[in-house]
Amino acid sequence: MNIKRILSPIIACSVLLAACNTKVSEHQVEEHDELASHIDSTIKSSDDFFTHANGKWFNAHPIPDNKQSNGLWQLIQDTINAQVKNICESSSANANQEKGSNKQKIGDFYFSGMDSVTRNKNGISDLKADFDKIDQAADLKELMQVAAYIHSVSGSPLFDIHVAQDDKNSSKNAVFLSQGGLSLPDRSFYFDTDARTVSIREEFVVYLANMFKIMGNDEAKAKASAENIMKLETELAKMSRKTEDTRDPHKNYNKLAFNKFAASCPGIDWTSFTTALGLSQADSVIVGQPEFFTALNTKLKSIPLDQWKNYLKFQHINGLASFMDDNTYMEYFNFYAVKLSGVKQPKPRWERIVKQTNESLGELIGQVYVSEYLPKGTKEKLSEIGESIRSVYAERIKSLDWMSAPTKEKALSKLNKIIMKVGYPDKWKDLSSMQIERTSYLKNVISAKKWAYQEMISKYGKPVDRTEWHMTPQTYNAYYNPSNNEIVVPGCNILVPGYEGKLADDAILYSIIGGSTFGHEITHGFDDQGSKYDEFGNLNNWWTADDSVKFYAKTKMIIDQFNEYVAVDSLHINGELTQGENIADLGGTVMGYEAFKKTNQFKTNQLVGGLNPSQRFFYAYALAWMINERPENIAIKVKSDPHSPAKFRVIGPLVNMPEFYTTFGIKKGDAMWRDEDRRIKIW
Repeated sequence: MNIKRILSPIIACSVLLAACNTKVSEHQVEEHDELASHIDSTIKSSDDFFTHANGKWFNAHPIPDNKQSNGLWQLIQDTINAQVKNICESSSANANQEKGSNKQKIGDFYFSGMDSVTRNKNGISDLKADFDKIDQAADLKELMQVAAYIHSVSGSPLFDIHVAQDDKNSSKNAVFLSQGGLSLPDRSFYFDTDARTVSIREEFVVYLANMFKIMGNDEAKAKASAENIMKLETELAKMSRKTEDTRDPHKNYNKLAFNKFAASCPGIDWTSFTTALGLSQADSVIVGQPEFFTALNTKLKSIPLDQWKNYLKFQHINGLASFMDDNTYMEYFNFYAVKLSGVKQPKPRWERIVKQTNESLGELIGQVYVSEYLPKGTKEKLSEIGESIRSVYAERIKSLDWMSAPTKEKALSKLNKIIMKVGYPDKWKDLSSMQIERTSYLKNVISAKKWAYQEMISKYGKPVDRTEWHMTPQTYNAYYNPSNNEIVVPGCNILVPGYEGKLADDAILYSIIGGSTFGHEITHGFDDQGSKYDEFGNLNNWWTADDSVKFYAKTKMIIDQFNEYVAVDSLHINGELTQGENIADLGGTVMGYEAFKKTNQFKTNQLVGGLNPSQRFFYAYALAWMINERPENIAIKVKSDPHSPAKFRVIGPLVNMPEFYTTFGIKKGDAMWRDEDRRIKIW
């Protein structure tokens, strides 16, 4: 995961050995093994390695009706949810916790969410004052003031605005403006003509009308408002660049004096908007897509004010619907979960409330999580694996046959300067100013969102805090931040289902954590976009012209490879959109394997679960992406997600690795075969 792109457990031993052509040796460990138990021996590794490696688990664990997918990530998230639930329940058991304490905030937030009686009684009443304020907006100036409030508590109407590190001066925070304001997952949903997308658009208009009825409109007015918003958002979508065209940081970097930018779109009252946000002192802005704001300036004047008011009302209630009464929540769920993702029923209330408590108060929960749930030695093991990956990366860079010595020197310097934050932060954020009560779940969510937004806005004009984490230790994910030249790997990444209470063997850890985590995130520093940032995190070309040509020829190959894959229906993966993650997957897997080769497990050819070290590494890589998804969810991702679907995150990198062919005896003519001249080696 690149943070700039917002920002993814039996088979008998005798059968397994026959399927893998593995010989038992004196090094074999005789015990039940969770990794080996997933293998479906009815499917050849040479036909479909992803399903061969994970099929038995998929067959035994169909996707629950209340989930859009099932697999490793869900198993780990279930474990984390149960742990966080314990923290929440123990905190909420006492209504008289010390005011302002971590336990009071966690407990009261969770209690208010579980109190469905009060939530249903309140309905949308907590938003009435906000709707009145929108209705009272007399002109575009007052409309922009209300839009600023909505940005701070519920959604991102009209466009996106945030404060982050300046791409060309990473020691300073800057204001960024970019296209946005859409309620569907991607601009393509407003224009594509395939049956699935057309149906989604039709259902979206129905959903819009239902939400306006909840806001008190009669049938005719609700229908008219819904149709107008669909037209309005379609206009916003027309003004927007395709997602794949927003990936280049150079094209997204248009720094202007704020007064000059404001003069270029005078129909938007920027002074009112930024003052309401607390950014009145901003003297410059980095504009991602200037043409979007030029067009928005025109649309704000040509579309009636009442339609913009209705748009803001919908954006506000839509951003908060999942935290409101059951009726409002179910309208939201029926569109965004059932229609868009194919989920058949909601998750249990406790699971939804635990998720939101964790998102809103993650820094507080994280402090308890670290002390009570992380395995001993987590930070040390993560550091060991991370440094091992860094070491083999340096070896690979030095041996590249396509890169010149001057560029290698710069690449090695950048690699050596990558900051690795692992486990958990040494300093926690101060949430003392956030007010949490037992009386209203929606007000608590708004309070938390407002705190987080203002905390982000307040960074403008201050030095960049390079010690800050943007994930909690209980978040099963990781990221690379090019502006900090850092990778962050939260502690829960050490967890592997089936190996509870202990660390898994190195084949698994070096594949999942070494390859799909550390190797993947480090490679983001050298993918098609991360490679444009230097060792200090500044957008700055450090490549020779000839090396750049060679590099982009290789990235073009990976675009072409993934364009070939059909993900669902007739939808092909978008190789351009997903290339950064695909490059990171390939680089990560290669580095994970190279680092694993240096371990004692590999050197002694130790067999575990009937698998030799290389087999075990590749099966573990398939385990890392053991995710079975609903076709509806895959269809959304193909259109909007920079990550390829799970199956192709396994198949795509592995068919480029000679060691994979040797390990499983893949031959020409097999489905998993890729001709040698089409295999991609970048890092």
